[in-house]
Amino acid sequence: MKKESDAILLRIFIGESDKYEGIPLSRYLVELFKKEGLAGATVLRGISGFGKSSKLHTTSILRLSDDLPIVIEVVDRKENIERIKPKLDDVIEEGLITEEEVKIILYEGRPAAGDK
Repeated sequence: MKKESDAILLRIFIGESDKYEGIPLSRYLVELFKKEGLAGATVLRGISGFGKSSKLHTTSILRLSDDLPIVIEVVDRKENIERIKPKLDDVIEEGLITEEEVKIILYEGRPAAGDK
């Protein structure tokens, strides 16, 4: 079965070395989003990138980086995203957040024989 709905996608750009209360910020955020009941979140680890400082972070063998780029994507209904945004202000010290309207196309498995 296919369901479509409108939603908001937040992309949170941080560094791998960023922490909150002593734990990696990416892990803290995913746990926060789960605790807050958001629909889902994904953490992506970049192999290369730079930000405001223009310092290049890369996985190059010659230059191992300890601060690779991290992107956390979270998608949910607008009201849930708006509810979580003030909490991000308390947690993220340095980074970038983008927000965009998206259309969700969700494919759910077919019911097993006999299920209705």
